[in-house]
Amino acid sequence: MLRWSVHLEGGPRRVNHAAVAVGHKVYSFGGYCSGEDYETLRQIDVHVFNTVSLRWMKLPPVRIGGGHERAREVPYMRYGHTAVLLDEIIYLWGGRNDTEGACNVLYAFDVNTHRWFTPKISGTVPGARDGHSSCVLGKAMYIFGGYEQLADCFSNDIHKLDTITMVWSLINARGTQARWRDFHSATIIGTKMFVFGGRADRFGPFHSNNEIYCNKIKVFDTQTNCWLSTPPTQPLPEGRRSHSAFSYKGELYIFGGYNARLDRHFNDLWKFNPEAFSWTKVEPKGKGPCPRRRQCCCMVGDRIILFGGTSPCPEQGMGDEFNLMDHSDLYILDFSPNLKTLCKIAVIQYSLEQSGLPHDIRSDKDTSSKLPPPI
Repeated sequence: MLRWSVHLEGGPRRVNHAAVAVGHKVYSFGGYCSGEDYETLRQIDVHVFNTVSLRWMKLPPVRIGGGHERAREVPYMRYGHTAVLLDEIIYLWGGRNDTEGACNVLYAFDVNTHRWFTPKISGTVPGARDGHSSCVLGKAMYIFGGYEQLADCFSNDIHKLDTITMVWSLINARGTQARWRDFHSATIIGTKMFVFGGRADRFGPFHSNNEIYCNKIKVFDTQTNCWLSTPPTQPLPEGRRSHSAFSYKGELYIFGGYNARLDRHFNDLWKFNPEAFSWTKVEPKGKGPCPRRRQCCCMVGDRIILFGGTSPCPEQGMGDEFNLMDHSDLYILDFSPNLKTLCKIAVIQYSLEQSGLPHDIRSDKDTSSKLPPPI
């Protein structure tokens, strides 16, 4: 019984951030918030959400000693980057800010010590970009697409980082390649990478303000380094960019996003079955997020932790110059809500008497609680 079970306010207000689940915690790195200063160069911020206590914590800035070289081991504040977990190291790559532009330095964050370092790498390093995707298979990280700063164009290259040898390689992919794009999603299921959505240009890799939003799945086989031919399927979700994607029990899910040609934000949830090669629209119970894009979502056990993003303002004057409002909220989508969760929801839904409830249920029964600001 799929259900939106928790809604919290008061977390970090971020869009185009990157997040990784580590055990029962979610680490969120950087991102953008309208009105903040992104011209002054500063360390990337790190927020940690505890999925047990349902509380946010902001990690203190790294104290830098050893001069300029040591300072370069800590990434600057950015957006449009990616982060993945391998063993107990989070690898952060790409992204940009308004001062430095895009970046192609590989940063590593030790989840035990909360210290940054820059691994020594070799090989064919991808060009600096943002809006790419990254995913992990075995000990390798795959980077696909994005908008390359130096070439000033969309990319459809696939780069692979072997985290054992720390060697980058550009994959010579065979088959009919996926279109150049940015702000798509790429999800590993088995040994295949499933790419969906993103923003592309009708006429090729260069941006000519003729945007298209493909809604067909592209599949890359990591064993054969080949883009596979895929059958047509109906129904299809609308094409979109800046959505979220995740896998659960061998199936692909997408949520939200934005289509500029339709001028529409989404809050729909779709499920893709790779065996049947078919899409199904999913309607979870409970109150879910409003339509949005540029949010993050992470899988923790049987739950999806979704937070942040930006949406059209419900009223004039509430957002930035583009009439968008950035979010500081968090939602939990529960694939298998336990009895305690269902009891708390029933107490709220039917306004039941609470004095006879066990203390632990009374203490956290409000699944729409207002959280204090991050500390």
